[in-house]
Amino acid sequence: MKNEKLTSERQIVLDTETTGLEPSQGHRIIEIGCVEMINRRLTGNNYHQFLQPDREIDEGAQAVHGISNESLADKPRFGDVVKDFIEYLDGAELIIHNAPFDVGFINHEFNMCGEEYGKVATYCTVIDTLVMARKMRPGRKNNLDVLCKEYEVNNAHRELHGALLDAELLAEVYLRMTGGQSALLLDSEDTSGSSASSAHVKKLSADRKPIRVIKASDEEMQAHQAIIDKMKDKVGSWQ
Repeated sequence: MKNEKLTSERQIVLDTETTGLEPSQGHRIIEIGCVEMINRRLTGNNYHQFLQPDREIDEGAQAVHGISNESLADKPRFGDVVKDFIEYLDGAELIIHNAPFDVGFINHEFNMCGEEYGKVATYCTVIDTLVMARKMRPGRKNNLDVLCKEYEVNNAHRELHGALLDAELLAEVYLRMTGGQSALLLDSEDTSGSSASSAHVKKLSADRKPIRVIKASDEEMQAHQAIIDKMKDKVGSWQ
């Protein structure tokens, strides 16, 4: 199942909801949400799955995501979907906010299904947007709500945490953190380039008219120098 050639062109923004905080205490994944991007374009090929955890959900966790045990009673277990989930992830670059949490839970679920399933690193590389945000915004809060506000991503509909909703919001935040909406490719643009940063660049026509250069006159240059001299006098020296 391992993809020998990982590609950064296919990225999957992933989030999970769980019964609690620690897989070492028997907590399980109850929701997986994934959003696919290829060359920084949302494809609509998303993955969303609720799961039966075979254990009670902590009250604190339920207060965060609002998922009840009753709502999961008829849902599949992780082992029922593990092969489809791996097939979806295989070869992609995962984008996760606070990656150790989600990766730790997924690795725990893989292990419960059997050693042959390996770990997340068997199939994917991982980008942690929390680490990115802390480098870009040191000493500040960097949870998803704060980043949505910082990068003007509308999260007004986010009353509770939800894996798919949070993955969709994180995808928008990530695109703005790493180049803004201008980096998104349009359907009409050429996607044959080796990377998204080069694919969206529009080249000038070879037969375009030469750009007209207008030089400043001697009077304009003298007026400009006079302004600079006044500035020097005010500050004492030119910095």
